[in-house]
Amino acid sequence: MNIIFTGGGTGGHLVIALSLAEAARERGHRVLFIGSTSGQDRQWFGNSTLFEETHFLETTGVVNKKGLGKIGALWKIFKAVLASRNLIKKFQTDAVVSVGGFSAAPAAIAALSMKCPLYIHEQNAVTGKLNTLLKPYAKGFFSSYEEGENHCDYPVSETYFQNARTRIEVKTIIFLGGSQGAKFINDLALEIAPWLHESGIAIIHQCGAKEEERIRHAYHELGIDAEVYGFTTKISELIERSDFAVSRSGASTLWELCASRVPAFYIPYPSAAADHQYYNARYVIDHNAGWCERQANGLAAKLKEAIMSDIGVKSEALGKLIVPEGAVKILKKIEKKA
Repeated sequence: MNIIFTGGGTGGHLVIALSLAEAARERGHRVLFIGSTSGQDRQWFGNSTLFEETHFLETTGVVNKKGLGKIGALWKIFKAVLASRNLIKKFQTDAVVSVGGFSAAPAAIAALSMKCPLYIHEQNAVTGKLNTLLKPYAKGFFSSYEEGENHCDYPVSETYFQNARTRIEVKTIIFLGGSQGAKFINDLALEIAPWLHESGIAIIHQCGAKEEERIRHAYHELGIDAEVYGFTTKISELIERSDFAVSRSGASTLWELCASRVPAFYIPYPSAAADHQYYNARYVIDHNAGWCERQANGLAAKLKEAIMSDIGVKSEALGKLIVPEGAVKILKKIEKKA
């Protein structure tokens, strides 16, 4: 098959495109990528050898624009749809797979206009606006939060499954502030650090590049030898060494922690679109596999309570939420429908 992958804007979308495209290549399919000049698309795939071709079209989001800005964004999408139609025809495309984000709009709309089969992967518990619009017309829709025909295991790197183990007690905790750094989580880590140190719990803290100097200095002032990272490509290794996590609940991080069976105390990003991070975390909480609290003052006491609880029950429950080879299973479904 000749498969076009499209979507992006953020790493959460692009990591799905990467996982699915790798699985497609391994299964002998030809793959091409269509993204945007905006967002992180070019950073991820600009020099990629995974795809036969990569194309970055000039598009921007629409929902956050007003007046003439919205008209301008729609005009860019219209031109990108025409360009995508040409690419779909030239590549003799058998399927277009959208991973969401504003980058996906042109190729997804072009596919439907040409009656080329469109498949959609929704990474969050709350379906995005574009995916909601296109879902009724797609030949396949994949979500890790839905039951039944649409259910899929999240495409997580096999590394997380290989290093998975049941956690019984907290000897090491990891704070995940994200690549940009979540100041609230960083400050919470510093607030609870003295108690963790007194309890003999080692600290790993990924705080974001912008916060690294401040966080390192703060731990130094506290006299605590924490392991601090601004940005790192070794998150899987750090998670493997950890027994407990404090994190936002973006889909990729959430499912990586699930695959590793690391119980987590989730603090959803309060400004996430449609509050999707809260509902991502609720899926885990509803299966008795973690904790979730809104961003607010006074969380240190609740975090201490979670750390001192029977984390083994949560860790075991996480192992039932996801199994390996999510990307391969999605590709098999696409092949079957084709």
